[in-house]
Amino acid sequence: IDTTSKDYRNQDDAPTRSSCQGSGPNDQGPRTEHSASSIKIAKWVVDFAIGSAVFSCGSSSEFLTGRRSFASTAAVTTADEDTQVTKDEAPFVPTPERKYKFFQNVEFTDSGVAVIRFDCLGKSVNSISFALADESKELWANEIEKNDKVKAVVFSSAKPGTFIVGADIYDIKKTENKQDLIPVIEGGLKFFQHIRSKGIPLVAAIDGPALGGGLEWALWCDYRICTDSSKTKMGLPEVKLGLLPGFGGTQNLHPLVGLQNAMDMMLTGKDIRPSKAKKMGLVDLVVAPASLESVAIDSALGLADKTLKPKRKPKSFFNRLLEDNSFGRYAIWDQINKMIMKNTNGKYPSPFKIIDCVKYGLDNPTGDAKYKYEREQFASLAATSESEALIGIFDGMTQMKKHGYSADTALPVKSVAVMGAGLMGAGIAQVTAEKGIQVLLKDRNDESVGRGLSYMQDNWKKKVKRKRMTEHKYNLNTSNVTPLTDDNPVVEKHFGKADMVIEAVFEDLDLKRKIVSQVESSTSEKCIFATNTSAIPIASIAEGAKRPENIIGMHYFSPVPAMLLLEIIPHEGTRDSTIATAFEVGTKQGKTCIVVKDVPGFYVNRCFGPYLVETAALLRDGVPLDKLDKAIKNFGMPVGPISLADDVGIDVISHVANFLSNADLGVRMEGGDVSMMGDMVEKGWLGKKSGEGFYKYNGKKKTINPEVEAYVKSFVQEDLHLSEEEIQNRLVSRFVNEAAKCLEDEIIANPVVGDVGLVFGTGFAPFRGGPFRYLDQVGVDNYVDMMNKYADKYGPQFEPCQLLKDYAASNKKFHN
Repeated sequence: IDTTSKDYRNQDDAPTRSSCQGSGPNDQGPRTEHSASSIKIAKWVVDFAIGSAVFSCGSSSEFLTGRRSFASTAAVTTADEDTQVTKDEAPFVPTPERKYKFFQNVEFTDSGVAVIRFDCLGKSVNSISFALADESKELWANEIEKNDKVKAVVFSSAKPGTFIVGADIYDIKKTENKQDLIPVIEGGLKFFQHIRSKGIPLVAAIDGPALGGGLEWALWCDYRICTDSSKTKMGLPEVKLGLLPGFGGTQNLHPLVGLQNAMDMMLTGKDIRPSKAKKMGLVDLVVAPASLESVAIDSALGLADKTLKPKRKPKSFFNRLLEDNSFGRYAIWDQINKMIMKNTNGKYPSPFKIIDCVKYGLDNPTGDAKYKYEREQFASLAATSESEALIGIFDGMTQMKKHGYSADTALPVKSVAVMGAGLMGAGIAQVTAEKGIQVLLKDRNDESVGRGLSYMQDNWKKKVKRKRMTEHKYNLNTSNVTPLTDDNPVVEKHFGKADMVIEAVFEDLDLKRKIVSQVESSTSEKCIFATNTSAIPIASIAEGAKRPENIIGMHYFSPVPAMLLLEIIPHEGTRDSTIATAFEVGTKQGKTCIVVKDVPGFYVNRCFGPYLVETAALLRDGVPLDKLDKAIKNFGMPVGPISLADDVGIDVISHVANFLSNADLGVRMEGGDVSMMGDMVEKGWLGKKSGEGFYKYNGKKKTINPEVEAYVKSFVQEDLHLSEEEIQNRLVSRFVNEAAKCLEDEIIANPVVGDVGLVFGTGFAPFRGGPFRYLDQVGVDNYVDMMNKYADKYGPQFEPCQLLKDYAASNKKFHN
């Protein structure tokens, strides 16, 4: 339950977060630029996501809220949802005006440069599918192979702002035997080697994303030029889907940018923006979008007639010492392995496979053995449950982009009023203004509104400083926000033009009803009222309203600018257009939206309740505090429940537990005594914010609080000496059973919504894919048997819900 709407303090935005020779394309010599004095391996954080990815949360406070810790915001290694082939898709028929399905007709300049433009027909983005790979061979054979007039080739895109977003994950999914991917990848790699064998310069002209297979295509070129567009980004984010770069990326990247930069890119999946790409040697030039192709053509000609030679900046002495000898590389690998274990606990196989591929290439620099090894490791990863789970999350995010209503159901929203300029309200205003929507930010007085404005502006200034936002965009965002106070005489005039009002005030039912009444008296008949409550039933807020059909819940998670998840909660009287509009606004704000039923706790917090109760039960049964934390981290959660409570606040956790204990969950909120947390609040043990909770805090160091440890032991009835596995099963089963009960009660629409919601809402182990994919992996029948044994041993709170029993009896799975 987010109580942060009560906090009007200004808070910072969270962080947006050797050379070798061989048959690859970058054998011209090393080109890299690093810090002159140290390896920055300690800063590497292996984040897996959607992506759009690892989707792990970076701290225990993030675990409750589901905050993303990865900097990139899109699940970008695969094609958009519209790239998947549908059964009803009409077959492509070549014409003289359009010879190819995935490319425009090749343009030949008078000077002898062939311009090949990617253009996946009928799709919003370009992606590398099996079909595109086949057609590229056909195009090369028809247009370039025997054409002696062609002096050079430029690869570009006909879609403005999009180069290639990556490989089409649909092809990987539909390949039942993943070993069958090996010859497919081999065919692609041989194509790249074949086009290089013609001996003419190849230039990549990049505008927009060049990700995954898109960047790998560019790496096979002799020269890379990108635009300075805010849409342009380059990266190899396959790790976020439990995979690795399969078209030579693990071999071709590090000779170009250096071993340290390459490992940083591949192990984090981070996006590289144009200025940094130029600095590190990933691209040769950065130009304006309007001049991209002309500069690329000129560069291709220069390479062909030898008047242009790529500049390869030599490595510093320090980096040569580290990267170009076995002793230095040993130090690098040692540090990388330590960081991977620290951040993933060894639960994700793909980082280790990436390291293995790079090592193999360094040990076998000549010939094609390194590429063969790479594609074999790719196929082995594609067959893992971890990759299946991460791809499932990505698919879920893709599905959540559409609300299921017709295109004209949602109302247009050009102006949004946000009531409450605290941490939540200011965050909502920020993500709305960034998308070009006019925002009215209203609070009690100038001081309150000022804090909200400062919060937004400080966040935007950080982005400008980090070169993630231009000064022009900063000014646009700022101009999109109009501050208002209660006593401002023009409030009603402004609100009369608002298409949506989002309130983010105290969790007080009477206050929210009062705001509904005020808003309805000053807004249009069509204006939508969204409440950012995390607990109060939407139907209760809508009770007595003049236009209850316009009222809906939009439960954001804090801090809003760094959060992916948004729960959309209609009550029984909410009309379809209100739901569709809220969904489209949330999606435009960059959120992954899930529609959930109007019940206490909605979905995410409702699942969290039994987990809290079982934490208290395990303490009662003698599990030490540190052992409890360690067990859940070893399961794959970002943090354990004890650290979580401290980071979020014991008072907040106590409120969550007490609220849900008095709700409609019945026996499922029994089994543990959560009153201990209420007593801790009275003693001032509030967690990290008070300097002591379950842990004592001294700067960044924390140790078990001996006073609390002694206090908790007074609740111990009997030390059961539980194994780590039983601790994990008891806690996680309460979580999973409640998720299944939510599906049974139609609080969520399907297992995909359930998986996405808990991965992004609670940090549920991403490599397990969410509660429902986890059940499929371990077997629903096995899980039901385990829970029944726990019910006999510990009580009815462990009784599996009817849906789980039904699936176990029929041997069904939640995902096909």
